[in-house]
Order: sequence, then structure tokens, then C-alpha cells
Amino acid sequence: MESVKLPEVQGTVQKGKLFRILGVGFGIAVIVGGTIGAGILRMPGVVASQFENTWLILLIWTLAGAYSLLGALSLTELGTMLPQAGGFYVYARRAFGEYVGFVVGCADWFNNCAAPAYVSIIFGEYLIKLVPAFSSYVKAIAILMLLGFALLQWMGIQLSSRAQELTSLVKALSFLVLVAACFFFGAKDDAMSPASSASPLPSTPTAFFLAVVIALQAVIVTYDGYHSAIYFTEEDRDPAYNLPRAMIGGVLSVIAIYLLVNLALLHTLPLPQLAASKLAAADAAQRIFGVQGERWITVLGLVTLLPLMNALLLIASRIPFAMGRDQLFFSKATLVNAGGTPGVALIASVLLAVALVASGTFEKLVALSAFFVAAINCVCFAAVFVLRRREPDLTRPFKVWGYPMTPLIVLAGSIAFLAGAVWVDTTNSLYALSLLLFSYPAYRFFRRFVSPLNS
Repeated sequence: MESVKLPEVQGTVQKGKLFRILGVGFGIAVIVGGTIGAGILRMPGVVASQFENTWLILLIWTLAGAYSLLGALSLTELGTMLPQAGGFYVYARRAFGEYVGFVVGCADWFNNCAAPAYVSIIFGEYLIKLVPAFSSYVKAIAILMLLGFALLQWMGIQLSSRAQELTSLVKALSFLVLVAACFFFGAKDDAMSPASSASPLPSTPTAFFLAVVIALQAVIVTYDGYHSAIYFTEEDRDPAYNLPRAMIGGVLSVIAIYLLVNLALLHTLPLPQLAASKLAAADAAQRIFGVQGERWITVLGLVTLLPLMNALLLIASRIPFAMGRDQLFFSKATLVNAGGTPGVALIASVLLAVALVASGTFEKLVALSAFFVAAINCVCFAAVFVLRRREPDLTRPFKVWGYPMTPLIVLAGSIAFLAGAVWVDTTNSLYALSLLLFSYPAYRFFRRFVSPLNS
């Protein structure tokens, strides 16, 4: 074996070995960078349209954050108990066996390849607003962005993790600048006066309940990504110590930024205008900066997407790496390059994302992802109970607070979101279920033909 020395890292390049160099800072950065996206620019208007009540708006965002925190606590128990690359796949396989693990791993990998394809297209659409001359090259821009991040990550985990930390910091600071601008230069009228916070509520209990459900569904989507740090526990210097701090610190950071942005928008825009807005942040910026406001928000959108794309590709490459090591994917996926990057898994992930951009089929996969995400969450939150019962003596450096109620709440929520996904988008849910029919032949292929070659 060849010994390779990197700056501040002494590692051995071999099959299936990642570098243990990450810490709390990266964990928080990948959560903040992998969670905060365009949703916070759009969803405040959706929530306001349900209530037009200041305190209920803030309560909804707080409740969604609290739900995400409960989910983070539940997954932290699994992550510190099984500190391996692969995230959800690892927990599903340990709790429910190889086939369920295979299905969860494949679904999670496709989700994390479709997502950067989608994000790269959005990046191209934002960029042409600043440079209209590029309007015919949205797909080309998207593919170049994917290849650029692939090159960055190929150069090693040390560089790509530092890039994640830097871009996530810039993202957080950019939102704080928006918040400060709203408070210092925004309208100082009665946007948050008691009168504006006392708008009529939905007229019946049923209407109020439906409004709460719609608002929570819209907001919880913006917290998706709160679990990002669990995919990197194998590369963490001390996951038992660092993962709980990263997960809790990361989620609390996202909650704080979301609440500050909402407070800023409520300060700047009258509630009726906020409720009618499809892009509330742009409306607030236009009120502050005039005609330059839209350009300012476009730049903020671009800044927001950079750490998100990096985080998604980092996550995507760790899933086939973990599956290949367990002989549920091609063995080449376990190869780690001199920089500590699972190189073949990264190439496979980027090629799939590029193919989705080029074909346009990523939009269909993104539509299917609501079903897959909810189903994966159901499996993994259930894994907390299964492993507690089946393997009570397994070392658990972190035990979820409030067990069994904490994982039970998020499991019930995931089941409700799964039912909601089927109800709201039955067609795509049926497509997703039909894909599961092909999972068993694929699983048997890997077990029969690939596993003996890997052995």
C-alpha cells in the first residue's frame, strides 16, 4: 500500500478507507449548507397566506424547527451507535436486513443525485437573470457547475470540507445581512403592530386545522437536510462527541436564521402583501433597494445554492461507497483516492446527475422524492425502536432524549407525510411504488453476481 501525506493529514490509500479529519465545524456547515435553500425565500408568503397572523406565523416556523430537532436527536442515536458512511442506508440495513437496506440506499442515492441536478438548473436560471446573454445555456451552466464541484471534491475531503465550511458561512452571513437591511432600512410602519398581528383566523376548527397542516408541510420541507451530518460519521475524528453537537448546533442555527428572516420580512412588509407574495424576500428587497432589489435577491439565491450543491454531492458519493462495501453495489465504488474521496462513487453520482440534467427527467425524480423521503424517514425512525429492542447492549454514546416519545413523534409525523404525499400526488406515488417492484430483481442481481466477485 502507498502512504500518501496531505497537509495536516496522514492517510493510507486503500479500498474502503476514508480519512478521519472532520469535526463539529464541518458537521454544522453541512447541515446549514445542505438545509437552507430557496425555500426560505419563498415559503414565508405561503405560511402567511394561511393565517395573516404574526404570532401564528412565527409559531409554525418554530414548531417545524422543533420537529426537525426531534428528528435530529433520533438520528444522532443511530449515527453515534453506527458511525459509518452511508447514513440512512446503514441504519435500515442493520434494523431490517439487506433487502430493505438496499431499497433505502438506492432511493436515497437517487434522491441525492436528482437534487443537485435540480439545484444546478435553478443556479443556471438565477445566473441568466444577472447575465441574460447566457439565456440559451441553462443546461450547459448546470452541467459545468456539477463538473466543477466534482473536480473540487476529487481533490480531497480536506479541500471540499473547507469549501463547505466557507460557503455555508457566507450563506449564513448573507441572510443576516438581509435581516439587518430589513430592520435598518425597511418600512418602519405598523407591519408588526398588534393590529396587524390580530387578523381573523380561519372561521372553523376544520379550516384552522387544514391551514396548520398546509403551513407545516410547506415549512418542514425547508428544514429537509437537517440530518446531513450523519453521512460523514466515518470521517469524523470523534463522532460520539462531535455528531450530537453538530446535529443540535446545526438545527438550532437553521431555526435561528429562519426566525430572523421571518421577523425581518414581517417588519418590512405589511401582512396582506406578505401573504400575497410568491417571493417574499424579493418583495422586501425591492421595498428597501428599489429596482436593484431583485438583483440583490438573485445574488443571494446564487450564494445559497453553492454550499447546497456541494453538500448534496458529498452525501451522494458516500451512499454507493457504503453499499459497495457491503456487496450491495459494485466493488469499485469502495475505492478511495489520495485525497480521501470515494472517487468512483463520486464519478457515478455526478454522471447520473449530469444525465438527469441533460435529459430533463430529474423533474420527474424530484416529484417522486416526496414519497421516497417520507418512506425513508419512516424506516429509519422505526429503526430506533427496533435496534433498542433487538440490540439493547449495543454501545450508544448518545441516547435520544425523551425516548420513546421523541422518535415516536417524528415517526408519526413521517407516516402522516407519507400518507399526505400519496393523497396529494397519487400518480407520482404510484410511480414510486412501481419502481420498488424493480428493486428486488436488482437486489438479487447484486447478491448473486456481484457479491461473489467482491468477495
